[in-house]
Amino acid sequence: MKISEVMRPDDVLVDVSAVSKTNLLQLLSNRAAEFLGVNRSDIVGALEHRENLGSTGFGAGIAIPHAPVAGVTAPFALLIRLARPIEFEAIDDRPVDVICLILTPPGDQAEYLKLLSMISRKLRSPETLKTIRSATDAGQIYATIAMCDD
Repeated sequence: MKISEVMRPDDVLVDVSAVSKTNLLQLLSNRAAEFLGVNRSDIVGALEHRENLGSTGFGAGIAIPHAPVAGVTAPFALLIRLARPIEFEAIDDRPVDVICLILTPPGDQAEYLKLLSMISRKLRSPETLKTIRSATDAGQIYATIAMCDD
């Protein structure tokens, strides 16, 4: 699986405003629901359930909220760069400004974990992160995240 198979250029948003973690999860859910045709409340519920298990903020200003969601038929990813970092209860207690939402169909844990690992590796790259934070448009970010797909 390649990142370009689960994320389109239109699935990268820059300078998004969010005031809190809850607000951000709702924004992510709204966007995903529009594209996937899945009930927004199902997405929000799945993401909140996952966050209750432990924050998906894994440090360095990055969060990867992820969950399997009923009604999702194929893996989906959405990358957002926030206009201003927000508190996310990340493991390093730093606010986050780069968020990648991952939604997958229920059941296929192997593909789910492979996609999560692939995106996590990509976002941990200092070069990738620098480009995401300094890019002037979503196209630059998409090219960087989808470039050299694993």
